[in-house]
Amino acid sequence: MEKKLFLSAFIVFLAFCSFAQDKIPSIKIKDLDGNMIDASTLDNGDKPVIVSFWAIWCKPCVRELNAINDQYVDWIEETGVKLVAISIDDTRNSGKVRPFIISQGWRDYEVYLDENSELRRALNVNNIPHTFLLDKDGKIVWQHNGYKPGDEDHLYELVEKLTSGQSISE
Repeated sequence: MEKKLFLSAFIVFLAFCSFAQDKIPSIKIKDLDGNMIDASTLDNGDKPVIVSFWAIWCKPCVRELNAINDQYVDWIEETGVKLVAISIDDTRNSGKVRPFIISQGWRDYEVYLDENSELRRALNVNNIPHTFLLDKDGKIVWQHNGYKPGDEDHLYELVEKLTSGQSISE
């Protein structure tokens, strides 16, 4: 009985692992002008991409994006990294996103809307903020949810590793 239970659990685990995303899936999201883009086309040439899921009502999200914004220009100059902020605000609140990002001073971020949460669900984002780090090939090499002060420093260390050709193993 124990062997059957273990075997069943192992098969479920393998099935789960095989469905885990290793790249951003092909799902339509909107830019702030209402144009639809394919999320799988988000790239940065041969440089890393940070993808941050957030919402205007999420205080930890705002703290994280503000903490990164304080250093973001330096990050770009030193590593060429790009930050893509994907708002999960629904259609009732998505009109507030542009004024909100302007008020926060997030002018250097690429911002998109996932109003129906299709991309969020596809990537199994249950709690925000949820941050993904993509390597030069668009492969998801790291992810983290939640925010506490200093998380941005760890994220930058990982970006530096990727930029210098090192692998990330956590």
